[in-house]
Amino acid sequence: MKRLEFKTQIGASKKKVWDTMLHPEKYKQWVNVSWPGSYYEGTWAKGENLKFISPGQGGTLANLVEQKPYEDILAKQVAVINADGSEDRDSDVAKGWIGTTERYTFKEKNGKTELTVEINTPPAWAVMFEDGWPAALAKLKELCESN
Repeated sequence: MKRLEFKTQIGASKKKVWDTMLHPEKYKQWVNVSWPGSYYEGTWAKGENLKFISPGQGGTLANLVEQKPYEDILAKQVAVINADGSEDRDSDVAKGWIGTTERYTFKEKNGKTELTVEINTPPAWAVMFEDGWPAALAKLKELCESN
């Protein structure tokens, strides 16, 4: 696995950053900068599964291993979602993706929040994240600081 890390400083409380990041409609706004049409289904709660969907392309199914409100989220990928909506745990693509993790950490100091996104991914997927996360985080920052 390759470890990637992306950080941004946001001029808002960690509660506001958390709420903006995870709100279904706001999520679509910031994530669509890098992954057009993407959205999620499910609940951001420990032990729950979330589907991250990109229409016409499929997506991924993640389990929330950890979730501490306004502080930390750890998601572990458990399946690939095919374009037809079926879950795949057995193909070579799925086997290469399952076990990938994403951690989101929120640290507040002096009214600003540092959001860190840490991803452990197979090297083949690294470019997608390296290309996408900086723009997505910039849009999230804009949304958090505009209200």
